[in-house]
Amino acid sequence: MFELTKDFRFEAAHTLNRTIDAEPSRRIHGHSYRASVTLRGTPDASGMIMDFGNLATHIAVVRGQLDHRFLDDVEQLGPATLENLAAFIWRNLRSPCPNLARVTVFRDSEGESCTYAG
Repeated sequence: MFELTKDFRFEAAHTLNRTIDAEPSRRIHGHSYRASVTLRGTPDASGMIMDFGNLATHIAVVRGQLDHRFLDDVEQLGPATLENLAAFIWRNLRSPCPNLARVTVFRDSEGESCTYAG
């Protein structure tokens, strides 16, 4: 069994209603995100789980929905938490990437991440 991983980055702004650091979180602010998409499986006759070119094409569609966006306006995302971002990416890649094993979203500047595995 093999795992194949591709990372991508996006920049986005949002607001967040929370109890700790409430005031700055409610104001529009932005983050630099990194997402890691992992496929798991056995290579086919080509010797690949999925061609990286195909994976990059599928990721580009999802990245386009998030990069330089106001996340509060992204349909079907919900509050822009790391949890919701990981689940959103998963939902949008699950169909074109049937071997999807997990999605991790990082905020490297804060040392934070969240992994969703369906």
